[in-house]
Amino acid sequence: MLTQNMQKSLNDQITAETYSAYLYLSMAAYFEDQGLPGFSAWMKAQAQEELFHAMKFFNFVNDRGGRVLLGAIEQPPTEWASVVDVFQATLDHEKHVTSLINKLVDLAIEEKDHATNNFLQWFVGEQVEEEDTAGQILNKLKLMDQASGGLFMLDKELGQRTFVPPAAGQE
Repeated sequence: MLTQNMQKSLNDQITAETYSAYLYLSMAAYFEDQGLPGFSAWMKAQAQEELFHAMKFFNFVNDRGGRVLLGAIEQPPTEWASVVDVFQATLDHEKHVTSLINKLVDLAIEEKDHATNNFLQWFVGEQVEEEDTAGQILNKLKLMDQASGGLFMLDKELGQRTFVPPAAGQE
């Protein structure tokens, strides 16, 4: 059984994960407008991944006998100065999500909620991957310094990404 404090914190994380999906959809729309369908496809896959994360939290709260209470999702930004700016915002956002996950782990430890702590460890590892991926793309963009040929190639590369939910037992 979840404490009220843990339940509220997990519900807040559902809202945060859903906002992440909304943010990445906004970035996808920006890339569509910029004529970068590969970047848009990458962000759409990222949005699907964030919704998958939100559902993992949703199911966990229910599995632990809690009640999911959905919060309001604020409007994300819709404009960025450049492709580099979008991926800097992506990396910054993933670092923020990492801090939210870490606070949840701290709370689970404080409350001696071993089941929630165990559940959250998947997200701890996931955030390492999320930050690394966003950082690698950002570094490539900075190295290209907006070179159109490099941007075209990276757009094509990122367009290959599709979201594939982890197999049962690996999530």
